[in-house]
Amino acid sequence: MNRIGDLGLLLGIFLIFKTFGTLTYAEIFSRLATVNPDTGTITAICLLLFIGAMGKSAQIPLYTWLPDAMAGPTPVSALIHAATMVTAGIYLVARCHPLYSLSPDALNVVAFIGLTTSIFAALIGLRQNDIKKVLAYSTVSQLGLMFVALGMGAYVTAMFHVTTHAFFKALLFLGAGSVIHAMGGEQDIRKMGGLRKALPITFWVFLIGSFSISGFPLLAGFFSKDEIFANTFAAGGNWWWAFAAVGGLLTAVYMSRLLFVTFFGQFRGTEAQAKHLHESPVVMTVPLMILAVLSVIGGFLNAPHILHIGPPQWMAGFLEPVVGNVNLHHGGEAHHLAASTEWTLMSISTSLAVAVILVCYYFYVVKRSVPVANEAQGRFATILSNKFYVDEIYDFLIVKPAEKLSQLLYYYADIQAIDGLVNGVGKGVRGLGAQFRKIQNGNIEYYLLAMVAGAVLLFLTLHL
Repeated sequence: MNRIGDLGLLLGIFLIFKTFGTLTYAEIFSRLATVNPDTGTITAICLLLFIGAMGKSAQIPLYTWLPDAMAGPTPVSALIHAATMVTAGIYLVARCHPLYSLSPDALNVVAFIGLTTSIFAALIGLRQNDIKKVLAYSTVSQLGLMFVALGMGAYVTAMFHVTTHAFFKALLFLGAGSVIHAMGGEQDIRKMGGLRKALPITFWVFLIGSFSISGFPLLAGFFSKDEIFANTFAAGGNWWWAFAAVGGLLTAVYMSRLLFVTFFGQFRGTEAQAKHLHESPVVMTVPLMILAVLSVIGGFLNAPHILHIGPPQWMAGFLEPVVGNVNLHHGGEAHHLAASTEWTLMSISTSLAVAVILVCYYFYVVKRSVPVANEAQGRFATILSNKFYVDEIYDFLIVKPAEKLSQLLYYYADIQAIDGLVNGVGKGVRGLGAQFRKIQNGNIEYYLLAMVAGAVLLFLTLHL
């Protein structure tokens, strides 16, 4: 997946060098006015760079590597897959914003891919039962929301969500590691339940992380997600905002499911696991508490003006030298929302998020409708459990044909043609040598006959 993205990125770099004669950010941006490349070239550059971002930041169709990478150690997942590596694509697009701002078509592609990925990954996360797989698809979905912000031209907002996401997603991954540690390596949430009593610290920090990513009021995720929705409404309109809000609501659904199924109800594991349950040591819980604090206060880095909390739009001011002072723009045109509109949008998204959490609490805690192994599922639920069969489709359309082609090339091109040619030359030399060897039979009469025949041939040649 990343090799495909790398190819797009390299082609984009080549096209940048061909167009501007340099690969230095400042020089490229300063030459945009003097070189005056046509819009098609700028769009091609932006789309090629975006292919690289799609591969690194796990967007459709190059996203399947990220959930599979969750097999690694949990601290690695928390650092690399939540906060650093996968956000490189977001940073790339934001850093190249002067190019993207000149190409509305490229921004539309970025926004569409991000929105599709956000909803698609969130739907898959609804029916996953591996605690780390849920968080992995959550990461893919949140990255999609960041690309929606970028596609709307809200570069500060995207970087804001990158920052808050680093706080609560690292907290959730490390919290999942604490749960797995207590469960003796078990990752299936269907075999958990009631863990809040045995793991009180892990429970509370996990609850903070889950509520933060869901957009619970005044937590870090509330501010950054609300800013994404506001920018989407301002730059894209009602439909873009509605679909982005669906992605946000699905986040609340699968995170509430994960939280309530894991920590509430009765313990569903084995007796050995029940005896093994214990809170993680201080070396594991202290980082969780620090990240929990950041997941609470992190949103004040870029709090909206309308709330009059903390330094308003601090991050926007901090990034102003890089992205300018326009935070709401699309295709170079500034968009500003009235305070009443911002309050309305904030109220709607917040109310829906809280309502979803309450409904999930009733469904999974009060009604105790927890998932169990081998339960009967509807057709759509089965599709979600199997991740829309994307892995199987890729395997059928790409992997198996590639393997068959490689086997054919191995047999006919490598063995039959190349090896056959090399071995055939060797066999031919050996066969020819075997025939000439028959002349060397050790009989002196044959040697004398050959000498006489040679002399006669030389005599005839000289006289002819």
